[in-house]
Amino acid sequence: MPRFAANLSMLYPELEFLDRFEAAAQDGFKAVEYLFPYAFESREIAERLKAHGLQQVLFNTPPGDWAAGERGLACLPGREAEFREGIGKALTYAAALNCPRLHVMAGSLPAGAARDAYYPTYISQLRWAALEAVKQGVDLLIEPINTRDIPGFFLNRQDQAHQVLADVGASNLKVQMDLYHCQIVEGDLAIKLRQYLPTGHVGHIQIAGVPQRHEPDLGELNYPYLFSVLDELGYTGWVGCEYRPNAGMQVGGTSSGLGWLKPYL
Repeated sequence: MPRFAANLSMLYPELEFLDRFEAAAQDGFKAVEYLFPYAFESREIAERLKAHGLQQVLFNTPPGDWAAGERGLACLPGREAEFREGIGKALTYAAALNCPRLHVMAGSLPAGAARDAYYPTYISQLRWAALEAVKQGVDLLIEPINTRDIPGFFLNRQDQAHQVLADVGASNLKVQMDLYHCQIVEGDLAIKLRQYLPTGHVGHIQIAGVPQRHEPDLGELNYPYLFSVLDELGYTGWVGCEYRPNAGMQVGGTSSGLGWLKPYL
């Protein structure tokens, strides 16, 4: 049976961030993830994790200037020093929060830029970062993201991501397989799961309804079937619930829209 982690950047928007840990625990979650912890002291977050018996399973490394639209630095020539500083900061937080994996966002290409011109920087930066992370026993993840949500994002397909893993050659670099993004770009999700999970190169899975990124029981995907495929394949990692509550918010908050989760708790 899949194990689900609450994404606290998206779930419980009706609460302040630090109050979302308690809400997730009360709803039966045993683990959490989110985009970024850096607006808070690691001590504050660690206290919330401990108080509510939660495991921190994932967060992102610094993405550059998020407010200005930057979505990662890994592929961007000339930003190497900033990227490496961010990896150091993320690893410091990971140690304080006992977090075993970090998502490294690739970055977006300038309009009209050729992807191939940025690929060597991407591979070089990931290789360096993986060497730093392995010293701490941390896995790094790369995630293909659809270009409807993030136009120009460097990494969009599962085959691209697995080729990056082969080119970097680091055992602690894995793919973050978000089924929402994968459905929009590629579809054929059950076949993709059967293709890639047995390789051992998928380090984390995320879910959301398609097309509007709401609860997984809203939209075109049959998640109960996909969860059965995960069980069939012996997936024992976490499944991150990275969606924007809709049904729940219309009734009385995120918790009201978690009916889909109850059979799995």
